Amino acid sequence: MKRKIEFYKHNLSEKDKKECLRVLSSLFLTTGEEAKLFEKKFSEYLGVNHVVGVTSCTDALFLALKCINLQKDDEVITTPLSFISSSNAIEYCGAKPVFVDVEEHTGNINADLIEGAITKKTKALLVVHLYGQMCDMGKIRKIADKHRLKVIEDCAHCIEGIRDGIKPGQLGDIACFSFYATKNITSGEGGAVATNNEEYYNWLFKARLHGMSKNALDRYTKKYEHYDMEFLGYKCNMNNIQASLLINQLDRIEKFLAKKEKIAKIYDQRFILNPGLKIFTALPRTKHARYIYTILVDPKKRDDYLKDLQESGIGVAVNFRPIHLMRYYQDKYNYHGGEYPIAESIGSSTITIPLYPKLKQTEISFIVETVDRVTKS
Repeated sequence: MKRKIEFYKHNLSEKDKKECLRVLSSLFLTTGEEAKLFEKKFSEYLGVNHVVGVTSCTDALFLALKCINLQKDDEVITTPLSFISSSNAIEYCGAKPVFVDVEEHTGNINADLIEGAITKKTKALLVVHLYGQMCDMGKIRKIADKHRLKVIEDCAHCIEGIRDGIKPGQLGDIACFSFYATKNITSGEGGAVATNNEEYYNWLFKARLHGMSKNALDRYTKKYEHYDMEFLGYKCNMNNIQASLLINQLDRIEKFLAKKEKIAKIYDQRFILNPGLKIFTALPRTKHARYIYTILVDPKKRDDYLKDLQESGIGVAVNFRPIHLMRYYQDKYNYHGGEYPIAESIGSSTITIPLYPKLKQTEISFIVETVDRVTKS
């Protein structure tokens, strides 16, 4: 029987499932005590003052941009090497994503190129901590302050990261997180917005639920008082079911990371000797969140390697195709390729291989041996 190693397996425990069933057996399924508890614990983990749970990182990004009053025809400088949600959120606001190229050694936005892209229309910087490696937030914050720009952090890949003593969300104005199915902690779908700004928090808290002055928990568990709609908000509040899955995972997140770090080091030690591929390595003075593990191969052979690995029973993915080469962005902004050569080079050569705590030693060995065999052929 052919071996099958899934691209990803979640880390939900029996305790997580029991908590979820407990909530499902309760009367209150939407945003309530479990959601509040998760927000409190997550803010403590991050070292930020406020967290608002939402339904996805895409919603978090959209709310963050609306919170800083992003308007039609404003510009936001961002990376072309990310999942499309980071740029789509800018588009939803009627603003324009302005791309700058990425660093060859990390795939993160190249902070040295940011100032050259700033115009009178620039309102914010939206940076993505790619694959689990944090961007140079110290340099990015200085640029933003110099030009009076806001900084939005897309931390979908990087809950656990640290760089130069700074965690995600600590230097940005607003940080956005994902609890999608493949993330280091998951509720299937889900997200969060984090900020140290009290005014932003008050707006985000209401904006996720139609701009209402009272949430459902207050309306249905306390003495009734008329609520008001203070502004036109949205509908993207995290519910208790999602939160119940996340609360205990957060207690185990460092254990998950330690297991992924151990696997990543095995990959590093083996693949650094393979002339048929390149790897990203963690930077000095950093804690890598190890969201995914990507290898870089000959772009002319990449798709053949993908096929060979899949046929060998290993789940693989591509993270990511450059956003500016997606049809929508090509049609709207007349991109043809060649504008961001480093992002395009990475996007055409990357393969993501399995990296999760439930991988067995025999599976890890099989992955390493198969990747070596395929890429040396």
